[in-house]
Amino acid sequence: MATPILEVRDVVKTFGGIRAVDGCSFAVRSGVFTALIGPNGAGKSTLFNAIAGLHAPDAGEIRFDGKRVDGLPPHAIVARGLIKTFQIPRELRNMTVLENLMVAAPRVTGERLFDLVRRPFDIRKGEAEVIRKAEEVLGEIGLRHLRDEYARNLSGGQKKLLELARALMADPKLVLLDEPVAGVNPVLAQKILEIIEGLRKKGVDFFLIEHDMDVVMRRCEWIIVMHQGRRLVEGAPEEIRRNPAVIDSYLGG
Repeated sequence: MATPILEVRDVVKTFGGIRAVDGCSFAVRSGVFTALIGPNGAGKSTLFNAIAGLHAPDAGEIRFDGKRVDGLPPHAIVARGLIKTFQIPRELRNMTVLENLMVAAPRVTGERLFDLVRRPFDIRKGEAEVIRKAEEVLGEIGLRHLRDEYARNLSGGQKKLLELARALMADPKLVLLDEPVAGVNPVLAQKILEIIEGLRKKGVDFFLIEHDMDVVMRRCEWIIVMHQGRRLVEGAPEEIRRNPAVIDSYLGG
């Protein structure tokens, strides 16, 4: 069995006395395309935010690549290779596509005042390297032709691609995808899914929340079902499709 890259152990997150996540536990294995599903209000997005450091868990542990990350700030979790994208893209509207990627790059020479004064040549070299990497990522996801377009002018699907591209600038080991094809036209949704498959072949792991059961059942290899803040069941797509508890709580007849 593949090694777990992400382990969630008895995680609890409350808001005003309401337990959005109520003692949830599971593992995501490296190399296994995994989905997190469940009805609205099941706690999926809250759990993703806790994993990414946007919410500090009230109890429990989160381990990534063998080390605890619960309680760490988001930038420290990103630095370890765990990145989250958002259901509603958070592009920098008044910057170009290329600039959006450059801003998302890890710290480079020139970001500190000391570097500006003492290392001007290294600054230019570092910036050139970031531009090279950004153009490489844009080519990989099919947005190179829009490198100089303002992000505000992109379509909804293109903004989803830009969100993914920004995540890739940090060389992630695991990407948390929050509904990557929601609201996207079928052609572009197919393209996004094909890009994800291509990245998986290069060693990037993905863990996604998705409400489109056709996408989940056809694309994912393992499915975790949440209900009322807890893990209800998990298994391969065919097991989940036939599970009476899942049918009753989520899939329906």
